[in-house]
Amino acid sequence: MRDIFTTLVIFGSVPLILRRPWIGILLWCWISYMNPHRLSWGFAYNFPFAQVIVLATIIGMMMQKVAFKVPWTRESKWLLLFIVWMCVTTGFAYYPDAAWEQLVKVLKIQFMTFVTLVLINSRERILAMVWAIALSLGFFGIKGGIFTVLNGGAYRVQGPPGTFIGGNNELALALVMCIPLIRFLQLNTSQAWLRMGLGGAILFSAIAAIGSHSRGALLAMAVMGLFFWLKSRKKFMTAIMIVAAVGMVIAIMPPEYYERMNTIKTYDEDESAMGRINAWWFAFNLAMERPLIGGGFETFHPHLFFRLAPNPLDYHDVHSIYFEVLGEHGFFGLFIFLGLALMAWRTATRVRKRSAKDPATKWMADLMSMVQVSMAGFATGGAFLGLAYFDLYYHLIALIVVSARLLEAKLDSSERTSPSAAPALPVGAGEAPLPVVTHSQRGPN
Repeated sequence: MRDIFTTLVIFGSVPLILRRPWIGILLWCWISYMNPHRLSWGFAYNFPFAQVIVLATIIGMMMQKVAFKVPWTRESKWLLLFIVWMCVTTGFAYYPDAAWEQLVKVLKIQFMTFVTLVLINSRERILAMVWAIALSLGFFGIKGGIFTVLNGGAYRVQGPPGTFIGGNNELALALVMCIPLIRFLQLNTSQAWLRMGLGGAILFSAIAAIGSHSRGALLAMAVMGLFFWLKSRKKFMTAIMIVAAVGMVIAIMPPEYYERMNTIKTYDEDESAMGRINAWWFAFNLAMERPLIGGGFETFHPHLFFRLAPNPLDYHDVHSIYFEVLGEHGFFGLFIFLGLALMAWRTATRVRKRSAKDPATKWMADLMSMVQVSMAGFATGGAFLGLAYFDLYYHLIALIVVSARLLEAKLDSSERTSPSAAPALPVGAGEAPLPVVTHSQRGPN
């Protein structure tokens, strides 16, 4: 039944995507984050629904009588540089076959990121995209939160198998990043019942993230919670939500959970933690050996570990976005990756400050605040997870770029239509004053 439902939704949406290509972005978010096909057991499990959505979106764009343009900001240019550099390092990869296969996956994600920059270009479309992301990941948050409460936190919350968020650690980070987006929707929803429902989704998503038993998620939740409170315009209500979530966690989680979390203090005695540190040293040593290009995608391999890791027999995946990029794309790749994050953060801060005082753009200030909270969670939790190419992070950057462009367009429009923007014309003696003509009233030159 799930196979049929997913297939009907995707193929039934194709005519709508052809008429309105931006709908394809919403379907892409749904298939990428909720992965409904991975919740089935039949033919839909491995069906390439993402390719169907991409193809329909591109054809739909070609059918439109509109000139689509990429908003070339410093963030989009820097992201393009990162993509080009990943292609370069793949050409020199230690394991070319595996590297090219991974590059194709990453390029698909980045291609749709740029399509998002082109098609999501209004407030309504931004809100629809955030709803698509929040509902897709919120499904696992609510489901996992209820699961954790009913089982007393005895079992780990997992994501859909064979996806970016299949593991407990990966799902937890995705939920940490999603909670601020749900909060943004709650702040900009007028219906009381819907605000209550979104508040419940936030609470259960937080419980689900803790129920994953992920130590990285615990640290990410702590940092995200701090930024969540600092960036919120309703700090009292936010504090109540945080206290309620913490109280429920304390009441629900079993002693085994606290024993696992306490290993953060004694990481040097934990085999898993020491394995990650060994992998980080491997990435650093590899980058020192090939500082410019690194080892290429899929370079964390037992053969190289034996030569470059401090403990050659303790092979682990990288488990860090920073050391993942460093090992695979060298110091220059890491520089681009961190530079992109810094640029996006600064742009979000500028948009937030410039849009906060105008009621018409207040929603942008809320969005930028919550996007920054989500980025803070990613930066913290990502330090312990290899999710450097996760779609959601690049969608956050896309939301920043599009919001900045919308704000600039609104401010430019206000300046053009403002009578005070036109220069005063001198009036001769005994002559009637000449009418002040604004930009919007002038005909073509």
